[in-house]
Amino acid sequence: MAGYFAIFLVLLTLACTVTWLLERFLLAPKRQQKLAFANAQSKSVLPEQVQQDFLKQPAIVETAISILPVVAGITLLRSFLYEPFQIPSGSMMPTLLVGDFILVEKFSYDVKDPVWRKTLWSNNQPERGDVAVFKYPPNPRLDYIKRVVGLPGDRIVYKQKQLYIQRACSEGQTSGCGNLEMIPLTFQAEAEFFMGPLPQRRYEETLGQVTHNILQTPMLPDNLQDFYRQPGTGIDEFVVPAGHYFVLGDNRDNSVDSRFWGFVPADNMVGKAVFVWMSFEFSEDPNSWLPRWVPVGVRFARLGPIH
Repeated sequence: MAGYFAIFLVLLTLACTVTWLLERFLLAPKRQQKLAFANAQSKSVLPEQVQQDFLKQPAIVETAISILPVVAGITLLRSFLYEPFQIPSGSMMPTLLVGDFILVEKFSYDVKDPVWRKTLWSNNQPERGDVAVFKYPPNPRLDYIKRVVGLPGDRIVYKQKQLYIQRACSEGQTSGCGNLEMIPLTFQAEAEFFMGPLPQRRYEETLGQVTHNILQTPMLPDNLQDFYRQPGTGIDEFVVPAGHYFVLGDNRDNSVDSRFWGFVPADNMVGKAVFVWMSFEFSEDPNSWLPRWVPVGVRFARLGPIH
């Protein structure tokens, strides 16, 4: 089911629409009848101000009708086209930073109704390398954002900070699948980012058609004891079930993702993150008098498409 805000928008749109219908076909005609009756009783045409008082819409009706186009437009836009999200954590660094505001393209994947999230129109499926927003499987009221790494039928191995993928073979496919392949990493920089006091390394990685950067924390061991245990596989191995996806954060040692809670059902997919439309910078000075949530600058250089 959708989040509270989506449900609120749908209910508000319905309420405004019902109010407009009542006004159009019931309330306005009744006021016209009352005015006609008053004119007949007075045996003369009432003054203009008196007629306007008879025909005046109640304040709540006037408000509902005036905001209907705006509310309906926002509901349609958020439900079927683009929805804004804010990045709350560093799990997708360096691709996305805390304070980034992004647009998620809802029609990139199956289009769902805004309340019950039932598929209305089957569209494209997530592709390897997509940055996807989805309903967090353990608690579908929460929205998570990660990168799609494994597709249905893939075998994923994450061992000593290295990603391996054995791509599933489709019917009749004889090449480019069936073998466990290491995903190459190209070193980019050291100590640009830190996880607490620990320096991180930035690497370039390619998944599918998407080349992007990831972060590793060399001094932090893999948290194998907390990995999701899938029956019949090794502790660092995952076989993606049909109709599911395996996702990872780009900040590999600072992300709670499929390694820890399993796979994302296709029905949980919300959309593809496509654009950073605003990015605020926040103070990291513990002695600052400003609250941590108050922006201290705008990172204009970050605005643009997401890869």
